[in-house]
Amino acid sequence: MAGGTGAQDAVTVGHLMVQAQAALSGALGLSSSEARIEAQVLLMRAFGNVPRAWLIAHQTDMVAPEHLAVFETFLNRRLAGEPVAYILGEREFYGLTFKVSPVTLIPRPETELLVELALQRIPKHGAYRVLDLGTGSGAIALSIAHARPDAEVVAVDASAAALEVAQFNTQQLGLGNVRLLHSDWFSALRGERFDIIVSNPPYIAAADAHLTQGDVRFEPCSALASGADGLDDIRRICAQAKAHLNANGWLLFEHGYDQAARARALLQLSGFAGIFSARDLSGIERVSGGC
Repeated sequence: MAGGTGAQDAVTVGHLMVQAQAALSGALGLSSSEARIEAQVLLMRAFGNVPRAWLIAHQTDMVAPEHLAVFETFLNRRLAGEPVAYILGEREFYGLTFKVSPVTLIPRPETELLVELALQRIPKHGAYRVLDLGTGSGAIALSIAHARPDAEVVAVDASAAALEVAQFNTQQLGLGNVRLLHSDWFSALRGERFDIIVSNPPYIAAADAHLTQGDVRFEPCSALASGADGLDDIRRICAQAKAHLNANGWLLFEHGYDQAARARALLQLSGFAGIFSARDLSGIERVSGGC
């Protein structure tokens, strides 16, 4: 382990956790609590998906060499900056577990707001057509489909590799009300109309320094960056969405922390009414929409 005990040395579960926490905090600048959680998550997987309570109850147990070797591989990947979600190959989102890989974005807690706003507008029963643009791992579309089994959910992505991940997640969740389609936004949806369209499109400016920092360094740039001001794809979505919405249908999309006013202006320019922006748990205007 970087800066700590090597695989040849005997070490207890508790001591390994303390070492890993210190290494993560020092290398990645994580807070003590963040580093502890990451160390625990990696240890839980290295020991074969044991619960967190197991780690606490076995603090004084010696770590078997095979478990230590797996953990050190995980930890070194994380110390190099690779996101925990890619190391584990999965991420929890809206109470469900999704497979993720470097061909998809990592679902983030703030995006759950988009799902919640969509579900507020989708009846619990009855036919209702939902479109998710740029579905990636399928987290948004499949969360909606899981919560509204009577709805028909169509999820599109321009990446065939991402659609393979979404297909895997659809099968794992046993959802029969989802159709996946290879499409560059609306290109393969001629003549199709929906009651609600949702999207978490790319919205970071191409020259933004954040693209070279933290977890996003490992995520697909095509799913993050969108032109000089980050709004190229949102402009395209707003301009074309009305042609694919039924009467009184809604368009809802996520955007950057400082893009809400411009997002509302684009919605107005495209003929939407009832335009609004909603704040996430951090108080940031995260999702805008209109009908």
